[in-house]
Amino acid sequence: MKIKSKLLRIALVIVSIISTSDAGEIGHFNGGLMNIRDYFVPEPGFYAVDYNYFYNTKTLNDSKGNKISSVTIKPGSGPGLTVGLNMDVNMYANALGLMWVSDWKIFGAKYAALIAPNVANASLEGAISTATQVGNSAQASNFGLGDIFVQPVWLGWTLKHWDFALGIGFYAPTGEYNTVTETLPVVGPVKTEAADNIGYGFWTFQFQGAVAWYPWENKGTAVTAVLTYETNTKKEGFDLTPGDILTLNWGISQFLPLTKDHKFLLEIGPAGYDSWQTTPDNGRLSMNVRDQVHAAGGQIGLTYIPWMLSLNTHYFYEFAAIDRFQGQVFGFSISKKF
Repeated sequence: MKIKSKLLRIALVIVSIISTSDAGEIGHFNGGLMNIRDYFVPEPGFYAVDYNYFYNTKTLNDSKGNKISSVTIKPGSGPGLTVGLNMDVNMYANALGLMWVSDWKIFGAKYAALIAPNVANASLEGAISTATQVGNSAQASNFGLGDIFVQPVWLGWTLKHWDFALGIGFYAPTGEYNTVTETLPVVGPVKTEAADNIGYGFWTFQFQGAVAWYPWENKGTAVTAVLTYETNTKKEGFDLTPGDILTLNWGISQFLPLTKDHKFLLEIGPAGYDSWQTTPDNGRLSMNVRDQVHAAGGQIGLTYIPWMLSLNTHYFYEFAAIDRFQGQVFGFSISKKF
């Protein structure tokens, strides 16, 4: 699921903004949220998955991939104002995915649907908007509902050595979202997003395709690849429509039995994500820069078959980024079939 079991990209995270510095918009889907096998439709039933996501960064990169140490605030004519930029951003998000897998078959595929509300302590988008447009510290404290993810179409095809999945969904701007205007010396009024925003202020429509290859029929080993494409609507309060984004998630998952009866399994494997903005932002406040980020890490987890219960944790290190944050991700999740 992203929770989507795939779920959720849920969110929340990371969206830099429109400013006179080099930080641009980023979409809703978060490549560091889900586990390796979560993108594929499981057996019929009802599932709940709770994702916990932690993100930390001290680095916001420019259009050349270099760390931004200062910004020049210049909304109009004149010399503007240059200020130093020091950040230590910490974010927590929780995404609860509720997934139903039916007994129906559509074009030979299992049909499933999911909904994923989420909560967070802040949106990085709002924090960065404040830092780059106003020169304030990128810190905010808030906790509330974020933008909800709904995936009404999730199809899964299962073969002896392969799994395929196709998902179509959207993020609705249900999270708290406000703009503020601050008056600065020399510069005058500057409009920015509120640093304690939870939502992003725009709709995102998402299309996702996933493939898994199993070298052996028991499917204890899985090599996976997932492509996610996002297209966005105009951002509330600004003359800006974020560009489309393509994300690749990859991973190798290995189940290892911890008991002779194979009821208790260890799952381990490397994983990562790569994200590219494929079209430019549009609007008066847009910039001719396309962001990207690349991360690698790994996952480890435990599954108890009789209870249909799984616990997983993963870590990702972003080793390169352009026009956005570069940080590290820690996450853990619990999933249960009812």
